Amino acid sequence: MTQSPTPTRPRWSPWTVHGDGRTVRSGDVVHPDERLSWPRTLGVGVQHVVAMFGATFTVPLITGFPPATTLFFSGLGTLLFLVITGNRLPSYLGSSFAFIAPVLAAKAGGDIGPALGGIVVAGVALALVGLVVQFAGAGWINRLMPPVVTGAIVMLIGLNLAPVAWDGGGDGGVKAQPLIAVVTLTAILLFTVLFRGFLARLSVLLGVLAGWLLAALTGGLAPEAVTGLREAAWIGLPEFHTPSFSLRAVVLIIPVVLVLIAENAGHVKAVAATTGRNLDRDMGKAFMGDGLATVLAGSGGGSGTTTYAENIGVMAATRVYSTAAYWVAGVAAVLLGLSPKIGALILTVPAGVLGGATTALYGLIAILGARIWLDNRVDFHDPVNLLTAAVAVIIGAADYTLTAGDLSFHGIALGTAAALLVYHGMRAIARLRGTTPPTRQGPEPEL
Repeated sequence: MTQSPTPTRPRWSPWTVHGDGRTVRSGDVVHPDERLSWPRTLGVGVQHVVAMFGATFTVPLITGFPPATTLFFSGLGTLLFLVITGNRLPSYLGSSFAFIAPVLAAKAGGDIGPALGGIVVAGVALALVGLVVQFAGAGWINRLMPPVVTGAIVMLIGLNLAPVAWDGGGDGGVKAQPLIAVVTLTAILLFTVLFRGFLARLSVLLGVLAGWLLAALTGGLAPEAVTGLREAAWIGLPEFHTPSFSLRAVVLIIPVVLVLIAENAGHVKAVAATTGRNLDRDMGKAFMGDGLATVLAGSGGGSGTTTYAENIGVMAATRVYSTAAYWVAGVAAVLLGLSPKIGALILTVPAGVLGGATTALYGLIAILGARIWLDNRVDFHDPVNLLTAAVAVIIGAADYTLTAGDLSFHGIALGTAAALLVYHGMRAIARLRGTTPPTRQGPEPEL
């Protein structure tokens, strides 16, 4: 689809109604500055809430953050993102899985304060990157993080998290309730192929529900969680926490910024491709919006945020890219976060259910790294690309640890650093020596 410049309009003008407000003709899309009738817009907005819900509440469950607080700040962050991007870039900001491993390491003593401080610093760093991109353009981002590096970082995060799926970072996960975990994972797989379209996209949420029902029928729910659900109020403020700052936590979490850059850039490109509009000028604002939303979440006890691929799927399925639907979704998430009963319900999800769900989710993160390589046709006949991916992925998967004084650098931080250093170091030496191999074109001949 050929991209066209975004039409000039007043920054905060009302949305124009698309067509008759009821239907979207074949080949058309509802652009960000358009909307359907308000009842239909409300319906699409609710779909966005459902699409983000499963992944967004899974992150605080794994990391030990308050789920209602995370929901509250994901909604508030989405609204902030829409304001910062001038109401031109549709996106929901849900919990980023890239934060899970470093957050678990940063809160090893049980206190989430240092982890929140690391999230705040990561958000500030992303916002500063956005400021630079807004004035200098996004070309340097592509040079710093070519697809081979981005794919390696994403893959090593998924593989680094694999042990958490097994034992939940302790005595949880699949190991704690293997039968419930297997049923949950099986349900996710079955729902993915039994249903079509939007329901298939809810397979993780439906699988979690199936696992929860089995646990409830077999006495697998924690009694204290059930008591907490029974006693929780329907309306009230979420559980807020203040961050504390330690160099160790910051060092552990700051590499996540590279993943957030890749996710946000990919989101902007995906929306541009499907709407036929050039949104490169909004790339920096997207970074700033997600960065400030992450700062906001970390300041109050919520998980770090990112633009959500799940909601890209909803837009692709409905062809509705209206930011009006995201205002609905953001407000709905804030309201859900103001219900302690919802947060208490989420806390009843047992360890086995989380283990089964995260087996699929962490695997998908790893495979997404491979998909980045495939989509960008990374040439692995080039030894620089091959070794960049090989070294970084093994360092992350094995969770290499380097200790320097009171600081510890773990798999994701070291793997990320390795991907950047190996790629740019080898590429620079190859250029100096004239040993850079020619890029191969097309597929290998069949044997």
